[in-house]
Amino acid sequence: MIAKLRIAFPGLVLLLGVAFCLSQATLDKQQEFAAHIQKAKGYLDQKQPALAIPEFQAAVAIDPTSVDAQANLGVLLFFQGKAADAIPHFRAALEGQPGLPKIQGLLGMAESRTLDFASARKDMEAAFPAVQDQRFQLQLGLELVGLDTESGDLEKAAAVIAELRKADPENAEVLYAAYRTYTDLAGESMLALSLAAPDSAQMHQLLAHEDSRQGNTNGAIAQYRKAIAVNPHLPGIHFELAELLHTSSDEAVKKEAEQEYRAALLENPQDEKAILRIAEFDAQKGNREQSYQEYTKAVALQPADADAKLGLAKTLIEMNQSDKALPLLEEAVQLEPTNATAHYRLATLYRKMGRADDAKREIELYKKFKEMKEKLSALYKELQVQPKEIRAEEPEEQ
Repeated sequence: MIAKLRIAFPGLVLLLGVAFCLSQATLDKQQEFAAHIQKAKGYLDQKQPALAIPEFQAAVAIDPTSVDAQANLGVLLFFQGKAADAIPHFRAALEGQPGLPKIQGLLGMAESRTLDFASARKDMEAAFPAVQDQRFQLQLGLELVGLDTESGDLEKAAAVIAELRKADPENAEVLYAAYRTYTDLAGESMLALSLAAPDSAQMHQLLAHEDSRQGNTNGAIAQYRKAIAVNPHLPGIHFELAELLHTSSDEAVKKEAEQEYRAALLENPQDEKAILRIAEFDAQKGNREQSYQEYTKAVALQPADADAKLGLAKTLIEMNQSDKALPLLEEAVQLEPTNATAHYRLATLYRKMGRADDAKREIELYKKFKEMKEKLSALYKELQVQPKEIRAEEPEEQ
């Protein structure tokens, strides 16, 4: 028995020795990996990403399962303009740890640059809703809009733009992308409608919008009348025609505008905008009690309409009920801070009440937004042909 034990013992020592050597090798690799990572981070701290790349490459060669090393290497290669080289590292990082939206978004952008558009769209669409970094979400979203637009999927592009506008409503890049996308959508819809129903009331309504946008007011009015001739019950058609007629200084045309507003109200008794316009006509005619009732109804239908509250406040002031008008004017400027008229009327009321500081503040806001409106008006004049004055139709000579 003793002899057998003596024979087995050397074998046991040999096995333990192999295990120790393996452990030492693993430890050495781990230390080498850590050293490369440390050097890479040092180079990044020194803002020398090109020198950090070989260190991350060495680290990945030692441990391909390191999510951090793979992700960092992918990011550095991507921003060095080496999208194709970055892709396998992004994919390796995501295999090791799914659910990294920024890495998946960058993967999609890299795939787009290597013309793998199907994969690019799939990865960007998956990443976009989950990205928390607003700046990166903006960049990713705009790239996704570009892909959707190029592929002709304008509905998807519009959906992405809607999310970008929620996140950053005043961003010029987003607003321009919105303008381009919505314009393309409008053109696509116009073509589809012209092919499907060229003589429909909706086609004439669309042409009226286009004429109006280009400053051809008389042409727009003619198209609206054609639409009404085809379908006098077309939703919104009477109000839209009335809005154009209302811009005229010709009293006969203005009278026709009022008739169209009333026709709109017959079609839809809850049409708040039509009620508001009729209230304005009644106010101009001196029908104060009637306009008060109409403004009151408009406010009840649309409490968030600043113009309705402004009109009701003006009527209340004329009825010597400034105490009731004040909260309406204060609400109006909160609902529509750029409404210069509301600020002016509120300033006037504050002055009458002896609130000099408040009146001064509102006058300054009035001047600011009035100047802004004048600048915008000048810009719009450069963008479109100015409409000719709308006149009542002259009777044909017999």
